[in-house]
Amino acid sequence: MRIPADFKKKFQNLMVRSEYDEFISALSGERITGIRINRLKVNLSEWSSMSPFRIEPVPWADGGYYFDEQERPGIHPYYHAGLYYIQEPSAMFPSGLLEAGSDDRVLDLCAAPGGKTVGLAMDMRNKGFILSNDVNPKRIKALIKNIELLGICNAVVTNESPERLASVYEGFFNKIMLDMPCSGEGMFRKDPEACKSWNRYKTEEMQGMQRKIFDSAYRMLAPGGMIVYSTCTFSPEENEQNVSWILKNYPDLYLKDINKTGGIEPGRPDWSDGNTELLKTARLWPHKIKGEGHFAALFAKQGIYKGNDLTDCPHKEPPVKSFLEFCEGMLHTIPSGVYVMRGAELHMPPCGYVDHPDIKTVKTGLYLGCETHGKFEPSQSFAMALEWSSIKRKESFSVNDGDLIRYLKGETLPRFGEKGYIALGVESYPVGWGKIEENGLKNLYPKGWRRTR
Repeated sequence: MRIPADFKKKFQNLMVRSEYDEFISALSGERITGIRINRLKVNLSEWSSMSPFRIEPVPWADGGYYFDEQERPGIHPYYHAGLYYIQEPSAMFPSGLLEAGSDDRVLDLCAAPGGKTVGLAMDMRNKGFILSNDVNPKRIKALIKNIELLGICNAVVTNESPERLASVYEGFFNKIMLDMPCSGEGMFRKDPEACKSWNRYKTEEMQGMQRKIFDSAYRMLAPGGMIVYSTCTFSPEENEQNVSWILKNYPDLYLKDINKTGGIEPGRPDWSDGNTELLKTARLWPHKIKGEGHFAALFAKQGIYKGNDLTDCPHKEPPVKSFLEFCEGMLHTIPSGVYVMRGAELHMPPCGYVDHPDIKTVKTGLYLGCETHGKFEPSQSFAMALEWSSIKRKESFSVNDGDLIRYLKGETLPRFGEKGYIALGVESYPVGWGKIEENGLKNLYPKGWRRTR
């Protein structure tokens, strides 16, 4: 990897020589990779006994583990069961700072591809309300897939500009995750293109964009609420200098001290205006911790938070008859919650969510399926959100079963008997649906999710 000369010159001027040498040497090393265990599906003690990978915990992330790339967790059947999310270890840090709970209204404003939403949903135990937004329509598909793969039910996904959301949700959220678009210097080892696209003017361009996005986020923050500002870059302009600017321009915001562990260091006041409050921010350096690098600041807004009434669930509708008939045949109990029909589609939005027609909403909580010719067709997201014990008609493969791999590749399986839907899983964790027909099991595993090798 060729590190840009202007980047090296910049940090040579900022750091003492010994630290600069360590920093540049770390950037030239091997990238660090990790997985985050999905605590909505499996607890950590269970994972420690069933893990097919080495277990080396990430010190700042509950359920975070390092792995060797040759272990290839992205093709393991447990990935298809949504038992973990592949995530760079430094990126696991910011979402936990919000300490999101089951009665919170949470906004993940720049959410794709979904790692922060995943961490928040696990902390919230799939309750409360998350609005997961990204302005880029091309990145929304990955965001939705990751939410559905991990069985997340409490997230609404929107594809809007921060300004547009702020016009609708002013003062609405008590916790906001703001993982900013940035110059991506912490991606140098992970993505060579980030290194090639870097230029000395990029940090200034990003700084202006970040301040504009922050203003929209601030407008949506309730009194007494908290907002995490984070980046995956090293630039002082996008980190300490932006934090100083925020403190000066939003006098009702103040910094909360972030606990530093596992080699995490405080921010550098001397790289900004010298304000010692910047010591409360956190820097994850690749030469100090085992990770690619990150920055985080935790702001709180003055005032008293009055709490959220998440018991109010507007637009309640009874579920369609075909859905009840499907549940009677397939499940031991009918899922509890709010049901909303959109055309032929049945959704279960999280309580606390209010539909706004002017906002481009692409996912409304849990999509259960659709009604076709009076029959209910279950969705993949419905399968991934179910507990294995709640399903009547099912078949679980062992992790090494050849039929499991054939199913994940979209092949037809030789299964006969009573016709109809059947849930398929691995080691008693759902992976999807099949439908037994005269010629065998019709494979309903989504084409975009299938294994290619």
